[in-house]
Amino acid sequence: MSIIAEARDLVKYYYNGDNVIKAVDHIDLEIERGKFTAVVGRSSSGKSTLLHLLGGLEHPDSGQVLIDGRDIFKLRPNERASFRRKKIGFVFQDYNLIPSLNVWENVVLPIGLDGQKVNSREIDEILAHLGIADKKEALPTTLSGGQKQRVAIARAMACSPAIILADEPTGNLDSKTELEVMNLLKNCVKEYNQTLVMVTHNETISQMADVIVMIEDGRVVRKS
Repeated sequence: MSIIAEARDLVKYYYNGDNVIKAVDHIDLEIERGKFTAVVGRSSSGKSTLLHLLGGLEHPDSGQVLIDGRDIFKLRPNERASFRRKKIGFVFQDYNLIPSLNVWENVVLPIGLDGQKVNSREIDEILAHLGIADKKEALPTTLSGGQKQRVAIARAMACSPAIILADEPTGNLDSKTELEVMNLLKNCVKEYNQTLVMVTHNETISQMADVIVMIEDGRVVRKS
C-alpha cells in the first residue's frame, strides 16, 4: 500500500466567544495513492476543514500534513503555494472560474502561474475525456453548470497533480448532471492514475468511492 497523503495528529479549532468549535480534533488519516476516497459526515462535522488542511489552504493549530512525502506546513508560504500548484488539484462547488478567460485559458492558468510549459496535446486529451473539447474558446458565462464543473476538473488535472481534492463538487448540479460529472471525474482519475479525495454528503456519490471516511465532531469515527 502506497500512501500519497497523511494527516498526523491534526488539530484545527475555532473560537466564538467562550465556545470552542473543534473542527478537526486530533485526526490521523492516511490516503492511499490511486484510490478514490470519500469523506462523509453531517454539516459542520469538520470534513471541509479537513480537506482545506490537507490542501494547505488553512493552517492547523498543530499536527502535520504530508503530501507525497513533504510536510507542507514546514514550507515557507511562497514555497507552499508553488507546491500546491504542482502537486494538488482543487475542485470546488462554485467552480472558481475566471469569467474573463475562456475555457482553455482557465484550464492552463495554474501551469502558467508556475512558469511551466503547457502540453497542449495532454490538455486537449483531458478536455476530450470530459466532453468539452468543443468549448475551448467559450467563456464561462456561456456554459451550463455541468460544463463549468468539467472545466474546473480539467484545470485540477492539468498539472498532473499528486492528488485531487474536491469539496462538494456536484453540490450545485441537478441529480442527472451530478451523476454524469461524477462518472466523468471518476473515469478521468482512473485513466490518469490520479488520487481523488472528495468531501460529500451525498450517499450515492460516496458509494462510488474505493474508501469511505466518516467524520463526526472533528474526528474520524470510521474508515471502510
